[in-house]
Amino acid sequence: MVEFFTNTNLGIVLVILAQCLLVLVPLLVALAFLMYADRKIWAAVQMRKGPNIVGAFGLLQSFADFLKYIVKEIVVPAGADKFVFFLAPMISFVLAVVAWSVIPFNDGWVLSNINVAILFVFAVSSLEVYGVIMGGWASNSKYPFLGSLRSAAQMISYEVSLGLIIIGVIISTGSMNFGDIVAAQDGKAGLFNWYWVAHFPMLFLFFISALAETNRPPFDLPEAESELVAGYQVEYSSTPFLLFMIGELMAVVLMCALISLLFFGGWLSPIPGLPDGILWMVLKMSGCFFVFSMVKAITPRYRYDQLMRIGWKVFLPLSLFWVVLVSFLAKFEVLGGFWARWTMGG
Repeated sequence: MVEFFTNTNLGIVLVILAQCLLVLVPLLVALAFLMYADRKIWAAVQMRKGPNIVGAFGLLQSFADFLKYIVKEIVVPAGADKFVFFLAPMISFVLAVVAWSVIPFNDGWVLSNINVAILFVFAVSSLEVYGVIMGGWASNSKYPFLGSLRSAAQMISYEVSLGLIIIGVIISTGSMNFGDIVAAQDGKAGLFNWYWVAHFPMLFLFFISALAETNRPPFDLPEAESELVAGYQVEYSSTPFLLFMIGELMAVVLMCALISLLFFGGWLSPIPGLPDGILWMVLKMSGCFFVFSMVKAITPRYRYDQLMRIGWKVFLPLSLFWVVLVSFLAKFEVLGGFWARWTMGG
């Protein structure tokens, strides 16, 4: 029986499908409860109750919304390019899912443990902008098209800063593999050995850039209701709209995973002596998502010119300067190689 799953093409395909489902199904279920948590946190800040009717404490609200989107009628604008109109949300959803194939949840718990995992994540996430552009263009309406152009410019602008910040982490580690990056943060100092200390200024820049990259408030300019109704997804309804929403939320959770892996030690325990494991990874991702939700609840929306100015005139120079600085700190092994973990065998 074991030989069937290891030596035959059909068996190998079945194993791969089972592994994909093992990641995808818990992730989709988690998204439902994260959406519930997002709405409850926002409601608590604004002194409202939030979802509290469907199920105990409103826990089934996300599943009720899911069912509503499934059974609603799909409306297609008369002048829309139907093929591209339906392809766009599929691209956004599929690419958001594919990026998770290289994200480890524990030591060795990863679908594809490749050496260029970071490069793969950014290659896939860069392609997600095409789904947004295609959705805005295929709708044959001015507002969705303007929203898609805004989104494209915004995502490209802040991907530059995200990439440069991650280059600093790569220089310190000497590897683009997430497992190696987490291993380099392991040490007797516990949480003080993580990269949030070595790359402390860049943690804030990475978080803010992640907000802009995923179109989260206060940088949700492509979906600015007061200007563009709802951006590139104005003309979408039912399941296509749901696919856009799932892709966007999945991108937010992916950024939480990246912050946890790059700056907070991934699955490593914060206290020496306590066992490492997936529980720490989940807790760190949940903490990051809580901060994402709080920012959404308490900050006003930026103007688009302010958003672009911050990205190109503030974040880009600062992240580029940090790459140069970390290069020198790693080269000369300042503080015993604190910024050069590859010299320590980490």
